Amino acid sequence: MTQKKQPISELPPTSRSLPIALARAREKVMAPIRDMLSETGITEQQWRVLRVLSESGALDASKLADRACLLLPSLTRIVQTMLDKGLVTRAEDKKDRRRQLINITAKGRKIILDNQTRSREISDTFVTVLGKRRYEDLLDSLQALDEIENN
Repeated sequence: MTQKKQPISELPPTSRSLPIALARAREKVMAPIRDMLSETGITEQQWRVLRVLSESGALDASKLADRACLLLPSLTRIVQTMLDKGLVTRAEDKKDRRRQLINITAKGRKIILDNQTRSREISDTFVTVLGKRRYEDLLDSLQALDEIENN
């Protein structure tokens, strides 16, 4: 006689697991962005760096890593590749010579401009699917999660 398997613990089913739901959602959101980026010759991470710099202007590496959701050692490698491609510049901060400021170049800005219509269409698709209110609520909820202090 086959016994019904007992759950190992009282974890929620994977269909209601926040980490798994976020991973699934990320893949749904990123698939069309990956398609868009496949024609640009840049990676998702490089796109995030360009987006942040195009929005905020020059930043030091720590702030850029934080805003682009990258680990600082990863950002260092990514920035080097982007420097080699002519997408960003790195210069000494005039106020604090110990700091290096990273900024977007005209070539990097062109990638953003060339893809802004497609990027907006992708975003608009999610707004249409979810509805404006649910879309904004989702962004608010994700921001609230981002603001949780990890102890």
